[in-house]
Amino acid sequence: MMHSLSTIPAAPQPSYWATRRLRRIFALEDLEGAARHLLPPPMFGYVAGAAETNASLADNRRVFDEIQFLPRMLVGVAGRSLDCEVMGQHHAMPFGIAPMGVSALTGYRGDLSLARAAARAGIPMIISAASLIRLEEIAAAAPGVWYQAYLSGDQAEALSMVDRVAQAGIETFVITADSAVVPSRENNLRTGYRTPIRPNMALLWNGLTHPAWSIGTFLRTYLRHGNPHFENAGPGRGAPLLSRQAVRDFSGRESLDWDVVHAVRARWRGRLVIKGLLHPADVALARKAGADGVILSNHGGRQLDGAVSPMRTLPAALRQAGSMAIMIDSGFRRGTDILKALGLGASFVFVGRPFNYASALAGEAGVDHAIGLLRAQLMADLGMLGLLNLRVVNREVLFLDGFRALPAP
Repeated sequence: MMHSLSTIPAAPQPSYWATRRLRRIFALEDLEGAARHLLPPPMFGYVAGAAETNASLADNRRVFDEIQFLPRMLVGVAGRSLDCEVMGQHHAMPFGIAPMGVSALTGYRGDLSLARAAARAGIPMIISAASLIRLEEIAAAAPGVWYQAYLSGDQAEALSMVDRVAQAGIETFVITADSAVVPSRENNLRTGYRTPIRPNMALLWNGLTHPAWSIGTFLRTYLRHGNPHFENAGPGRGAPLLSRQAVRDFSGRESLDWDVVHAVRARWRGRLVIKGLLHPADVALARKAGADGVILSNHGGRQLDGAVSPMRTLPAALRQAGSMAIMIDSGFRRGTDILKALGLGASFVFVGRPFNYASALAGEAGVDHAIGLLRAQLMADLGMLGLLNLRVVNREVLFLDGFRALPAP
């Protein structure tokens, strides 16, 4: 993902408050606690929460404890590099920013903060179909973004969306496969998050008790840009955030099937990625459908509670991949997590929630800081493994006796 210097947005000068909030953020895990204090409980709960008992959310982290490293020493590791290539595109580092809905409600113009910081770092950011800023505006501000779609079974609508994304100059189209059915997110109900958002006494109280967010994000958005809409759910403008139509726009997708994927592939001339697969048989079907890559994912634990961690299915998925890129998300927080996935054979990793928190805390400066933390960890970890670049990261650097992976068929 190489762009001329003139197209890459310059880093903004961080504000006093941004600098203050970031001064004790030493790792991505630190972002969650800081965001919990800044955001009203419904907003924080929407981002942090998962489905039902949080079983998948927990296993997404547990799996990394089952894999250890076997480093080499005294090999000379000066001149290390983190660059990589995925689906014919060059990236400065082996991770990108996963798609996250309503990021502009947790942080002011959040999608733009995420996209600009990613472009500056030379990594991809995926625009969510549930975002509140038009994909055309995001793509113009940050070349190299990808787009992630929530498609229904309506092929005509899907193809219209394909045309819109192509006209915006976006070259990678991501179909999310695991969100056709609305999940049971009891955590959202407990914290008071509702779609549509309803003006009431609870909302007023949350605003009064969280003034930095209510003034810096909520009111600032409404005063400067009006009532936010779901801008990228379909070929036309979606429902306003404060509307019962918002529920309608993200329901009725149970008829999504492989026929829609084949129709999109026939129309779309860029790179096509299927996100949300876990079963190796589905990876094989994605290959047969002509996908350029897949993202193994359980949606960060936000869909089917108890769905297996994608790390556990990664080895079996690779056996079905052919020439497709096998990427992965869900639960990644550290450079060591990323290197474990690459060692198992993944091509690329996407990270979600921590970047949302970073944007909420400090806008672009926060996202820059979070990216920098992962970059520093990866550089150090690569050196301590005795390696010079990512192309030589493989199973030989991993100790896997305790790793519980999906058995070979």
